[in-house]
Amino acid sequence: MTNIAKSGTRKRRWRYRLAVVLLTYLALAYFLAPLLWIHHEREAGLASLPMVTRTSDDIPADPLNVGLVGSGEDVVRAMNAAGWFAADAVTLRSSIEIVGSVVLDRPYRNAPVSPLYYLGKKEQYAFEKPAGNSADRRNHVRFWKALEHGDDGRPVWLGAATFDRGVGLSHDTGQVTHHIDANIDAERDLLMTDLREARVVSNFFQISGIGPTMFGRNGGGDPYYTDGEIHFAVLVPGAANGPADPPTIPPPALIALKDAIWHGIAPKADSRR
Repeated sequence: MTNIAKSGTRKRRWRYRLAVVLLTYLALAYFLAPLLWIHHEREAGLASLPMVTRTSDDIPADPLNVGLVGSGEDVVRAMNAAGWFAADAVTLRSSIEIVGSVVLDRPYRNAPVSPLYYLGKKEQYAFEKPAGNSADRRNHVRFWKALEHGDDGRPVWLGAATFDRGVGLSHDTGQVTHHIDANIDAERDLLMTDLREARVVSNFFQISGIGPTMFGRNGGGDPYYTDGEIHFAVLVPGAANGPADPPTIPPPALIALKDAIWHGIAPKADSRR
């Protein structure tokens, strides 16, 4: 065999190997890995639904990261017991009040939140928990009824919980808006802790949301990162007299491993932002 022929054979082999490596990577990154971290052992009716909310301009907004199981009355009672306040509707008066709260640094624990949409509908409930003297900084969550009847026959609610770290201009539209903290998992965990301490939960579990996301952006252009899981609280009917330490149903082993790896990586990535 001539040197030219040998060279051509080697090139074909390298092309073949490169193609195999590329196809293997694509299969792992875009097909196998997502399948491993998608799980809906509970509330399987949510599996086919989108996991990101949208703005009124149909721009992808905050991802869904919390869920509740219970009636609408249970939701309101549970959130009140957990120390979260119902947000006022957006009106001229409430808009003036929130501006006064931010500018004059005075309390407004029921300050309105801008509407977001899920499956074409505006949030049915919005709650907040002050994190300072004014409405400039606050914990807040919006809820939508996703299923009328879940696994146990009760309504299932999906929510987007984020922390407003301050008022500014939208990175995308230039409109005045709240900017959110990037670590949306921390806000999810805070809400679940508050519900636990209020003794309104019978048990907790988690399902897949948008999946691990390191460089997400919401409708205002704010960055966020998340392990992509939705944490659920199953509310005690009547939202009262629940157990002091409700059990958490563990996720599948592969999901637990994924979460452990993620939470080891995410803080380091966030520190370099």
